[in-house]
Amino acid sequence: MPGPQPHHRLPPALLASHEWQDACRSRDFARIFRLVKLKAGIYPSRIAALCGMTPSRVGEIMTGRRALAHIDVIERVADGLRIPGAMLGLAHRPWEIPSSDHVRERAPRREPEPAPTPAPSGPAPSDNLEDLLALADGRVTRSTLTALHSSVEDYWRRDDQHGGASLRPAIVGHLTYVIQMMRTAHDTLQRDLQSLAAELARLAGWAYFDARQYSTARIYFAQALGLSHEQNDRLFMANVLSCMSLQATYEGNAVDAIALACKAQDTARAAGDQPLVMSMLHMREAFAHATLGDSSSCHQAIDRSRDAYELARGREDEAPSWVRYFDETKLIVDTGIAYARLGEAPRAEPLITEALRRQAAGRQRGRALHAYWLATAQFQQGKLDAACLSATLALDLTAAIDSPRVAGHLQEFRRRLAPYARETPVIRFEQRMREALC
Repeated sequence: MPGPQPHHRLPPALLASHEWQDACRSRDFARIFRLVKLKAGIYPSRIAALCGMTPSRVGEIMTGRRALAHIDVIERVADGLRIPGAMLGLAHRPWEIPSSDHVRERAPRREPEPAPTPAPSGPAPSDNLEDLLALADGRVTRSTLTALHSSVEDYWRRDDQHGGASLRPAIVGHLTYVIQMMRTAHDTLQRDLQSLAAELARLAGWAYFDARQYSTARIYFAQALGLSHEQNDRLFMANVLSCMSLQATYEGNAVDAIALACKAQDTARAAGDQPLVMSMLHMREAFAHATLGDSSSCHQAIDRSRDAYELARGREDEAPSWVRYFDETKLIVDTGIAYARLGEAPRAEPLITEALRRQAAGRQRGRALHAYWLATAQFQQGKLDAACLSATLALDLTAAIDSPRVAGHLQEFRRRLAPYARETPVIRFEQRMREALC
């Protein structure tokens, strides 16, 4: 297959058009390629040469018979056609950065994101390998779907216990596999396969979010949103939007986080009476308000979350399976975290303490996160000994998980301790952290 070739930038009028931006936002490459042909005069054979594809594959994408899922292929298209990375949910592409000085000026104030995790065998499967896999599988049956759903359930369980770092290649591989099956499966199975693909895309987004690879996470969340939108699955769309809201909160984009949480609520309302879903969504909004320091709005969102949860009592079986994790213990701890984000530590500490007491031992990452927030609430009150003990608990729990998100929290807590570096509890925590990082 020929490699990508040099290319001049696309016309500014095309890049500025609403149709183009909408196609990029949804990563609809069929529309993108058609617009490139129509508005930029770049024909499929040239698109193929620019993006390192075969002309037949470009033709299949333009007619909707193929989709792009692999991150490396999406980046190759962005580079070949000179599509700005942000339009496709990617980091700035190398050709967008004019100088090293400019890079330093615009660099975000966080550690650079690692490259996306490759597939289990190294590079992403080639087009020919994908086709061979599809031929070898023959046909999709209900038992195939059952097995895949079991795998997804297992992925979520293992993600909660150990973090998602080691799971990401397998999740992305399964997503590619399901999308491949969608092209050849019987019509009666198409909807189920699309739902499964949406869940795998959300799971991939979540795993990359937990790894703090936010640009890659956005790509998968956008894919999940697009797949669920095609099915008009409003509840699942609300679910994906809630994940995007939480990520925006982590990135410090609280205004965007509020907008995403509120959009998720509106989307869920349109789907009918689902109080447990609404309870979770109101809490996501509360986190964003707390990040802004808006105490009044945060308290109102917490109250709405609590009221919705009361309406959901006894009706948990009516809720989608993906929201049933949001039980009373989760409501309690998230309320405590919202208070801690606000700086209302005396209200936060007893709630997080109670949730940790109740929480199942197998949920290692959740317990580690909650121990960190307990340490934060205690530190805000000047309880240095207790805060260091709680942070040490979080550190001990991280020994069984691979979650850069948790590790990042602990590094942040460590920096807060710098003014107290000579205090005995801080010295002990520092020693424990050095041992853990050896």
